[in-house]
Amino acid sequence: METKINVPFLDLKEQNRRIWPELQQAIDGVVSNAQFILGPAVERFEKAFAPYIGRKHCVGLNNGTSALHMALQACDIGPGDEVITTAHTWVSTSWAISYVGAKPVFVDIDPATYNINPKLIERAITPRTKVLLPVHLYGQACDMDALGRIAKQHNLLLIEDAAQAHGAMYNGRRIGSFGKIACFSFYPGKNLGAFGEGGAVVTDDEELAARIRRLRDHAQAGRHCHVELGYNTRMEGIQGAVLEVKLRHLDDWNAVRRQYADRYRQLLADVPGIQLPAAGKDGSHVWHLFVVLVRGKDRDALQKQLAERGVSTGVHYPTPVPLQPAYASLGYKPGDFPVAEDVMHRCLSLPMCPELTEKQIDYVAGVIRELAGS
Repeated sequence: METKINVPFLDLKEQNRRIWPELQQAIDGVVSNAQFILGPAVERFEKAFAPYIGRKHCVGLNNGTSALHMALQACDIGPGDEVITTAHTWVSTSWAISYVGAKPVFVDIDPATYNINPKLIERAITPRTKVLLPVHLYGQACDMDALGRIAKQHNLLLIEDAAQAHGAMYNGRRIGSFGKIACFSFYPGKNLGAFGEGGAVVTDDEELAARIRRLRDHAQAGRHCHVELGYNTRMEGIQGAVLEVKLRHLDDWNAVRRQYADRYRQLLADVPGIQLPAAGKDGSHVWHLFVVLVRGKDRDALQKQLAERGVSTGVHYPTPVPLQPAYASLGYKPGDFPVAEDVMHRCLSLPMCPELTEKQIDYVAGVIRELAGS
C-alpha cells in the first residue's frame, strides 16, 4: 500500500499563488480607480477574449447562467418556442430556456463523448423548434459538423453552451466560434475562472452584441432611458481584471490538463471495471473534468474508498436534467434517456487541474488499480 497522499479535486489557492503578482497588480488597478462595475478592466478582457475565441464581439456578464439567458433573450426566443438541448449537463442550460418562457426539449447523449447525440436530434424537432443548444461537456467538443448541418437544414439557431470548454478546439477552430452566439461561464473552478462569478457571450453579430450590452445594464440606451425589460447582469471590474490575467495562462494550463489526462489514460487503460473517457481528436479536449465510468453499482463505494485514501472526487451529474423535480411537468420518465441515466449512475470525476503534480496523478491511478485488484 502506498503512503497516503492528499489529492484535492482542484487547487485554486495554488493557481492564484503562482500568478499572484500579476493578479494583485490588476486588482489594485481596479480598486485604486474605484471602477468596480464594468469599466476599463472588463473592456480589456472583452477585447482579449473575443479574438481568442475567433469572434468579433464579447460581452462580459455576471455569470454563465445569465450568458445563456441573455443569448436567448436577445435572439427573441420566448413562449411557444422549443429549444433542443442535452439531457446530461448542469441545470443552468435549461434554466435559461425556462427563463425566457420557452420549452426545453431534451435529447439523450452519445455514449462515447457524453455530449448530445446528433443522431437523435431530428426526431425531436417540431414546428415550434427554434434553437439547437448543445453543451460542450467536460471540455469535449460536440460534433459541430453534424450539428451545423442539422441547424442549417431545419433553419434553427445554433447557440453553444461552452461553459466547460474554454480553449477547446474542433477542426482547428475554437469552440465558441461556430454558433450564432456562444456562452461561457467563468465560475472559479472552470479552466478559466474568476475570483467569484462571471460569464460572457461571444458573437460576430454586432446588433446581438449591442442588445446584450443594453440588457445587462437595465436595458439602457442612454442614462435613465430604458428601451425594454432589462436586467442587472453586469460583470464586475475585479472579475474582468482577473480574467484578463488568467487568459494569458489558459493555453499553458490546458496543455498540462491534456498531459495529465494522457497520464490517467495510460495508467488506467487496463483496469477492470473502469471505462475511460474518449480523448477527442487532434488534442481538442481541454479536460475541464476527467470522468470515468465505474462498473455496475460500484461508483459510490469507489468514491468512498478513494476519499479514505486522501483522494477527492466528484459526480457530474447525478440526475439527468429532464428527470429533476423542477421539470416533472414536462412528463419525462426514467428510461427515456438510457445512456444519460447509465452515465449518471456510474460517472466519477477524478482530480484534474494543472496545479496537481504528476506524482499526485500517479497516486490516484495507483490507488484505483489497487482497489480494483489489478
